[in-house]
Amino acid sequence: MEFLGSVINYILNLGAPVFVPFIMLIAGLAVKMKLKNAVSAAITLGVAFVGMSMLIGFMVSAIGAAAQTMMARTGLELSIIDGGWTTMANVSWAWPYAFAMFPLQVGINIVMLMLKKTDTFNADLWNVWGKIFTAFIVVAVTTPIFGAVPSLILAFVIASFQIIMELNAGDIHQHRIEKLTGIPGVTCTHRMIFFGAIYYPFDVLLRKIPALNRPMDAAALREKVGIFAENHVIGFILGIIFGIIAGYDVAAILMLGVQAATALMLFPMISKLFMQALSPISEAISEYMNKRFAGRKLHVGIDWPFMGGASEIWFAVIVAIPITLIWAVILPGNKILPFAGIINIALIVPAYLITKGNTLRMVILSIIGVPFFLLIGTAFAPMITELGLATKAIDIPAGQLISNSSIDAPVFTYVFSFLFTFLRGNFVPLALGVFWAVGYFFYARELRKEEKADLAASQEVKE
Repeated sequence: MEFLGSVINYILNLGAPVFVPFIMLIAGLAVKMKLKNAVSAAITLGVAFVGMSMLIGFMVSAIGAAAQTMMARTGLELSIIDGGWTTMANVSWAWPYAFAMFPLQVGINIVMLMLKKTDTFNADLWNVWGKIFTAFIVVAVTTPIFGAVPSLILAFVIASFQIIMELNAGDIHQHRIEKLTGIPGVTCTHRMIFFGAIYYPFDVLLRKIPALNRPMDAAALREKVGIFAENHVIGFILGIIFGIIAGYDVAAILMLGVQAATALMLFPMISKLFMQALSPISEAISEYMNKRFAGRKLHVGIDWPFMGGASEIWFAVIVAIPITLIWAVILPGNKILPFAGIINIALIVPAYLITKGNTLRMVILSIIGVPFFLLIGTAFAPMITELGLATKAIDIPAGQLISNSSIDAPVFTYVFSFLFTFLRGNFVPLALGVFWAVGYFFYARELRKEEKADLAASQEVKE
């Protein structure tokens, strides 16, 4: 068992740019793709992941540094270090039972496909660490309540539920994602899209305001304001504003403007590589499934970066940075200083999907969403720090706490980790869980209705 765990951890530790293309290569060959086409698509997918990672790192080093300068100018001291998602992943993989999560995810996916409870093949196996993260938080919170063994069992039950919900989220979002990205047969199975359930009730209210219910994606903005809606121009303007607020000199301000313009201009270019890689694989899988399962369509679920070509996402990501810093300063109970997680994709991608790229509503929703990330990041800090120290996965100074200001699916993870603390008088997770569940139900219903309506409309056109 220890050997199996070592092998699984070694493979997964190769990282998404190696591991995910490898899975897609195997999937392509399994559905009879030509070897040269499958290899080409897999390598292109790896290049796309590396390119997206490089650009995000570039943004973090340039814009993140300016954000920290802005925070330093306030003189505010927040005690919890923001280690970002990479630190959370390292801590998660160090959990003693981490190796068991990979076969659990694969097994559940296979069973659900066979029983026709999902049409999504989750190829995002590298992000299995997200289930590990949930599981070890569950153990940390519930062991004092139930004891060690029952808490461990409960952790894997909740992780299994998360696996099932990721497949369900992939199913219900696939049609809208295909409309937004133009990539057929692909969906997102990353847990970050769970946060759409929190956004949904607020977005329903925002839609009732006429000014907020008009087309306001990148294309619509270009028609209204011309060059000022171009990616590189938006990036340059935002970079200049950030530089001025951070107190940079003229040369540094201009350089930050050009760096931000570079990032926003290159993101759509990198996104095209995802389309180039994923389209032939998804088409091969669909063709294979149609031959063997008449009328059944299989979707491929992967991480969010294939949606990274949407200008709306990056506009909202940058605008959300000062919003996050303001909330960090004024939010009662927050102890985390946003740093490594300042480029908060998990805050924006669900807003992009739920608003269909309406930039103004995306920004408003991000204002509503940031407090959830900060407060839950603060709540998780003791458990994350304790596991990090116990496993020596990360080097933490004595007396220092570490967490993440952009934990993926913060509400879902918090609710199902802290749910049973109601036995000790804490009913906040239970109430928040009800809110999340209701939001998810009605959001899922809307997505299903949209898919059926579009299908009926396309059939009418054909007739």
